[in-house]
Amino acid sequence: MKRRVRAGLALAVPLVLSATAGTAGTAGAAEAGTGGGPPGARPGWRLVAAEPFDRRLDDARVPWRPDDDGPASPYDVDMYDNDGAYFDTVGGPAFRTQLATVRTFRKSFAFGRRGWLTAELAARDADGDGRPDRPPTLTSRRGAADLDEPDYRGGVVIRSTRDLPAEYRVEMTLRGLDFGGERDGSWDYPDGRINGYAPGGCKTVFPWASGGDFSRPECAWADARTDSNGFYYMSIMDYRRVAPHDNIFVHGHRKVAMDGYNRYKYTGTGLKYCNPATKRYEPYSAGTGNGVNAIFMTDDRRYPAMPGTEYLMQSECGLAKGGAIVSTVDLRPELLPKNPYTFAIERRGGAYTMEMSGVFAHVGRATYRYTRAFVQDGEPIWHYNQKPGEYDGRYDADWTWKGPGGTLVDRHTWPAGSAYPDRFMIGDPHMNFYEGGARVDDIRLYVPR
Repeated sequence: MKRRVRAGLALAVPLVLSATAGTAGTAGAAEAGTGGGPPGARPGWRLVAAEPFDRRLDDARVPWRPDDDGPASPYDVDMYDNDGAYFDTVGGPAFRTQLATVRTFRKSFAFGRRGWLTAELAARDADGDGRPDRPPTLTSRRGAADLDEPDYRGGVVIRSTRDLPAEYRVEMTLRGLDFGGERDGSWDYPDGRINGYAPGGCKTVFPWASGGDFSRPECAWADARTDSNGFYYMSIMDYRRVAPHDNIFVHGHRKVAMDGYNRYKYTGTGLKYCNPATKRYEPYSAGTGNGVNAIFMTDDRRYPAMPGTEYLMQSECGLAKGGAIVSTVDLRPELLPKNPYTFAIERRGGAYTMEMSGVFAHVGRATYRYTRAFVQDGEPIWHYNQKPGEYDGRYDADWTWKGPGGTLVDRHTWPAGSAYPDRFMIGDPHMNFYEGGARVDDIRLYVPR
């Protein structure tokens, strides 16, 4: 049985806390200036790594290799992996039958100065010819990187190669986005795509779900196309080899995240939209489906039948814990690349800060920053501790799962003595959701001055 990995900190850079560290629990909407200086200068921060994508990048130079995600795989993490015991429990013997039809291929390569960034790509071979079908690609041209994912059964992310330091700021510039949401007021595009998904054939979450009849034919599973599309603008993960996995795995390994969750023609109550101009919540349909969810994960379980930590969602409308997922701002993709967006996450002074800058619906050009302490008002940020001494075990728990495969207990989900590295991730990590393309640029890493 796979166990949750307790990864220790491999490398920490000794840093001095600056007096400019943010105050926990703050939010702001003032445009942040750079204070002059060279491109990328940030007051109070020192740039230590940058990738402008000026040199050619082409994943075609690296071969695809089969990966079974088993114990010998470098991508093996815990019981929520693509072949994990969790799915054996909730799916019963039928899960293994279905998984046997899935052939996964992966490729990985480091790039940037001293290899500080790593690309992780995954794809599936559906027709059994020994080659991945319509695999994702990562290339660069004209000073930006293109993440292209023509098939939702693949995944492509850019991550930090090494553990992030004890305190840091990491940021990314977005110059293009085509992972769903409305275009020209419609979820159904003139070229036949639906919420960014190509037409034709079935597109389902097969073979990973949190329950139900796992023996169903692939096309009888939940429809990904009319459920959601999306993209991770910036996320901090709690394990080292960050790479595409099933979506359930990803939900249990995030510390903080800014992502898009673009629900096709959604009219329910499970999502809502913050209008930053009026500072009032509105129905999800009031936006364009291009929202950014800025989420601090906490230790409570969000879902009764699947792993996934509860959401703390700060916006100009206030703080929401659980309940409907809040879109903090609404992007305007039609303005790209002329008006790019910048997404950043900072870890400093015992707190995380999420920041997003650009031209947003209702307010125009603005910067929003949301800061939360590692433990604030009794709510911790999930797996915040990079070192054992930063945490005393008070939020440890056992998670129990039951299904046709019996009972499974994930013991000690956050014990004393644990440590979890900070690794950032940009892209699509889901191997059974999301399809499209994005252009990213100027990934930068800072430490305090």
